[in-house]
Parts: sequence; C-alpha cells; structure tokens
Amino acid sequence: MPQAEIGIIGGSGLYNLPGIERVRKVRLTTPFGRPSDAYVVGNLEGRKVAFLSRHGRGHTLLPTEVNSRANIYGFKKLGVQRIISVSAVGSLKEEYRPTDMALPAQFFDRTRQRPSTFFGEGLVAHISFDKPVCSTVVETLAAACQELGVPCHQGGTYVCMEGPAFSTKAESNVYRSWGMDLIGMTSLPEAKLAREAEICYATLAMVTDYDCWHPEHDTVTINVVLGYLTKNVANSQNILLKAIRALPRERNCPCASALAHAILTDRKSISPKAKKKLALLVGKYLS
Repeated sequence: MPQAEIGIIGGSGLYNLPGIERVRKVRLTTPFGRPSDAYVVGNLEGRKVAFLSRHGRGHTLLPTEVNSRANIYGFKKLGVQRIISVSAVGSLKEEYRPTDMALPAQFFDRTRQRPSTFFGEGLVAHISFDKPVCSTVVETLAAACQELGVPCHQGGTYVCMEGPAFSTKAESNVYRSWGMDLIGMTSLPEAKLAREAEICYATLAMVTDYDCWHPEHDTVTINVVLGYLTKNVANSQNILLKAIRALPRERNCPCASALAHAILTDRKSISPKAKKKLALLVGKYLS
C-alpha cells in the first residue's frame, strides 16, 4: 500500500495538483463506504503526498453527498499525518475580498444531514475541539501566502451551511450579525473527523465572492465569479507547493494524541465488532 504523510483535499476548481511525480492512483474501501474518488499518491516537493478531489472527478457530488468519513479514514489508512483542505468560500465581511485567501481559526456548524463522527455503536469518544485547526499547518500556510504576496486573512470564523442552495439574504445578514467571517459548505465535518483520526487539519479558504448580503451582489455575474475562482486556484497551487515543502517533518502538536483521553467507554464493554471497525483509529489505546 503506498503511503503518504501529507494529504490535500481539493475543493471546487482544484481537481488536481500539478507537479506530483511517481503518481499512483489508489482506490480504497473503508468501514464507512467509498471515498469521493481515487487518491492520487506520489512525491511533491520532496514529500510523500496524497491528493483527493472532494467532489469527485467532474464535480459529481453535492456537499451533502461527500462521504467525509470515508475520505478522512482513507487518508488515515494511507498514513497521512496532516491534511490541507482547500475550500471555495463566500465572504461575510467587506475586508475579505474576492481572490483573497483565508485561514479560519474557528468553525460554526450549520449542517444538518452529515455524519460527523467515527464513533457510536458501542464505542463512545468525545474529542476536544475548542481549537479545530492545527496551528503548525496554519502558520506554514500563512508564511507561504506572505512569501508569494497573496493577501491572506489569518483567523476568523467559517460558518458551514448545508447547501446546496446558497444563503437567503436574511440568513446572510444573521451570520454577519453573529460575527462570522466566511461561509462555505464543506470544511465541516472534515475538521471534526480529522481530529478524531488524530490528523492535523487546516482549511485554505479561497474567497470567490461576497455572499448575498453585499449591496453589489446582484451585479456580479457567474463569469466574474469563475474568473475569481481561476485566480484563486492558481494561487492555491503555488501556496500548497511552498507549504508542503516547509511543513516540519516531526509533529509536536496535540492533534497527534487527540484520542488519548477521549474514549469514555469501559474497555471491557467495547464489542469485538466495534474494536475491529475502529482499530485503525483506536487500536493503540485499546491494546
């Protein structure tokens, strides 16, 4: 089985990662079903990486249809320790301009139809999620943006909505009144599942438009938005190259031991079926 240390999730517009060498496409099965697509595994900037198109080739999956449990489990199966998730987002604040990048520090969950945990069915765990992104990955991405001269906003909150329809103006204005900065449809439950899998996670958010709250919203055409997205994708590819090269090879963050004190179920009460299903995640804590 090919192994990788860094995982990249490509969102809208980012369906491949140029420059990967010694490429192999790896299709995996997981206890949670099939991932969105084959993982593209290879070498990039001297590191072993695995790339996955979140919505599948041809963008065939709605945000609600993306099997995030299978996607994250598959990265874990490949040995991935860090995930950079690229996501197209709308802006809820004037200063987050189209074509800017953002590195949100917090998420607010407004999804309704998505499994967001690996646990259950006789095995209970409660992870700490007060700081949902890995500071090491975020700082590395921020440094890459600065080096490339790409405007980047570090911090702020990403509200994740169910979709696939975009916000009503009433919803958009409520999110703004709550102090939210960005709106998207995909970074949750990915971040929760990555934490449960003890994988570092951060979102590189590509601002493609102002959400419908903006006074000039109705004058923006789809061609304008696509133009912004094209520029964002080119920038994100360059940022990823620099970040992948610069990420430390050793992990010293709490992400790597997120389950150490999270499992509440009495070890004697965990069924063999549950142990087998989640052995990849919890085996080291149950032996």
